Amino acid sequence: MTGRLAGKIAIVFGAGSSGPGWGNGKAAAVAYAREGAGVACIDLNQAAADETAAIIASEGGTAIALAADVTKQPSIDACVAATVARLGRIDILHNNVGVTHMGGPVELSEEQYQAALDLNLGPVYRCSKAVIPEMLKGGGGAIVNISSIAAIRWVGYPYFAYYATKAAVNQATVALAMQYARQGIRANCIMPGLIDTPMIYKQISGQYASADEMVAARDALVPMGKMGTAWDIANAAVFLASDEAKFITGVCLPVDGGQTCSVGAMG
Repeated sequence: MTGRLAGKIAIVFGAGSSGPGWGNGKAAAVAYAREGAGVACIDLNQAAADETAAIIASEGGTAIALAADVTKQPSIDACVAATVARLGRIDILHNNVGVTHMGGPVELSEEQYQAALDLNLGPVYRCSKAVIPEMLKGGGGAIVNISSIAAIRWVGYPYFAYYATKAAVNQATVALAMQYARQGIRANCIMPGLIDTPMIYKQISGQYASADEMVAARDALVPMGKMGTAWDIANAAVFLASDEAKFITGVCLPVDGGQTCSVGAMG
């Protein structure tokens, strides 16, 4: 710990993990705390939020755990109000919630398409709507949205809605950055490449004969030879949220082992 976020309060939506191990949001919440931030761990699953908060507390950090449905504005508003009441303010907003449904417009159901809008793009709108007024009261803040390299590249999977909504997250981030630049709010997004998290075993592994085949195939697509981990995403998030990045806003940062640089790695 270097205390890069000492005295800051972070609210992390999607702070739980979808299975055993470290998801991107869980790792980010813990990484923020390890750098000195107080953290509101928000997840649809209260038990998952509790687990992340308990890890932070066990390491001597400050955390609260709350449940929220990020498709519902009142649910988000309640969590923001609780965070301010218990932790005093909000300096960092981290949007990590997302979903993957395979298929193009022919294969996708209307419900799956709407779910992609609600869960990939919707939280950037709804959480920003709730949190930005609190940031403005405190003189500014930092927003970190989690996008994907699928926002700018075909990555080999047929998930039309995921490509479209993650591209929208990128431009929504730019819009936030430009609108609030003079008011002290920075907004950046991280575009993870192929990351080994619990989510891929639930939402991606069905494209392969086995989990082992999936891991081998995904490793082979990365120029550095291996998928990244949730900590690679968390470390980038800490940097973007910290004062070390005080002159960085509107950036869509690939964290991908070089995959977006390599045509041959795109499948």
